[in-house]
Amino acid sequence: MGFPPKQLIVVGDRVLISPEDGEERTRVGLYLPASALDTQQVQTGHILATGPGDPVPDPATFLDEPWKAETGEPRHRPMQAKVGDHAIFFRKAAVEIDYEGTRYLVVPQAAILILIRDQLPV
Repeated sequence: MGFPPKQLIVVGDRVLISPEDGEERTRVGLYLPASALDTQQVQTGHILATGPGDPVPDPATFLDEPWKAETGEPRHRPMQAKVGDHAIFFRKAAVEIDYEGTRYLVVPQAAILILIRDQLPV
């Protein structure tokens, strides 16, 4: 009896990132130890998955008679980060996880400083 494969699902306004290792060499050719790379304030990586975004309340719930409000699909503020983007983010805001032998970082969208996105040819 086989079990279905597991899947990582990102929740809220968080982003799952595959971290890139820092530059191990300086511009003049010196090799840097891993401890020197850990002192940097920012890090880069590729976005593998994003959550749905911050939940937004339904304006219909603010009616005088809330039992008349129809419940629909939950609404979320859209995420600016997209799968495939390259992100530069604050290292201290990242939470490192190890899932099935692979290292990932979970970062809130607010900690992302810059997104680099490949533009598709028109």
